[in-house]
Amino acid sequence: MAMCAYDEEYLPLAQRVLGDMLDYAVNTLNYELGRFYRLFIISGVAAQFEIGNPAYAAGKNGCEVAKEVIGCSGISVPDTEDVMYLDKSPEYWTGWALGYYQWKRCETFKSIERVVSVDTVCSMYYPMHEADIERFVIVMDEKMGAAQSSQLRRLRAYAGFSQRMLAEASGVPIRQIQLFEQGERSINRTQAETLVRLANALKCSPAELLEKPIISLCNNSSDTAQAKTNPRDF
Repeated sequence: MAMCAYDEEYLPLAQRVLGDMLDYAVNTLNYELGRFYRLFIISGVAAQFEIGNPAYAAGKNGCEVAKEVIGCSGISVPDTEDVMYLDKSPEYWTGWALGYYQWKRCETFKSIERVVSVDTVCSMYYPMHEADIERFVIVMDEKMGAAQSSQLRRLRAYAGFSQRMLAEASGVPIRQIQLFEQGERSINRTQAETLVRLANALKCSPAELLEKPIISLCNNSSDTAQAKTNPRDF
């Protein structure tokens, strides 16, 4: 069983930080949600939450984290007052819910985004924001699981490649790619050289191409603590 990056007692605070970060970026700094979330991932700040760095999960407020994302992305940081509202926006809920899901499933924010975009999660605000967070986990598992039928197909589509384009870029025969995607040949058992060629073409790690169960439980307890409640309670 995989271990969570940080103790459950810090989870509600980390969720709040992520929620305030997205709310501040979108509703105060006027960033488009998808664009800012991509900056969050590529800046390396997302990885700090994934490893449970206390300076991020518990040591900063969401506005400070949002500004750090911008600064780490090489963009001028706006001199804007930190603003956090009592009324929680769809963007706040999106960060709050994704923080819980990432923690529980030990997935990276990047791997989640590749399957279920942040905009898709935000569109789930109605009616999911009134539901128990475990209902959100179930829905996300279904969406993630449907895409896990072929890691290769998903990553190829994410990169904007057709099967033929991927074959040409990687040097892997198109028929072999088709067999991998159809599940008729296990990519987990293929030669390392083939994995490396595909990974280089798709700009991902070889490990990301491997098929794996979606449920990599960090915590499957039905009585997870405070995080199970509605974000309005925080």
